[in-house]
Amino acid sequence: MHHHGYTWVGSGLHRVRAGVRRAGHPEFATSPVPPLELAHWLLKPASFVRGTWEDPKEAAGWFAEQVRPHKEAFTFRHDREVLEERLAAVADVAAGGEDVAGGWWLGGQRFLGVYLVGCRPHRFRPRYPCPSGAA
Repeated sequence: MHHHGYTWVGSGLHRVRAGVRRAGHPEFATSPVPPLELAHWLLKPASFVRGTWEDPKEAAGWFAEQVRPHKEAFTFRHDREVLEERLAAVADVAAGGEDVAGGWWLGGQRFLGVYLVGCRPHRFRPRYPCPSGAA
């Protein structure tokens, strides 16, 4: 089991348009907008993968590195206050073979999404191929 990392920062308006976020949509494979189901990241081209880790602690470290620089731009104060608590749980969740999704609204109606998706096999979609070809 390993995890692939994915990120997305963009207009929150793109996030609410479900069409390109569905695996069957003609633009799904080329759209950087996060899919509706986390496992569907595995169906996108390998170019969307930002990293791959066998070690859940290393994956969690990457996850935190993607989020912390945006902390001051979080729209909601509560998200800033509980961030370290949320980040501390990422390694344990990943160690259990689960996916990890983090999403934060940023100023200017932007949205930050950071994701770790389990692979080989995915917990709920074991037949999905590994985008990087890793075993």
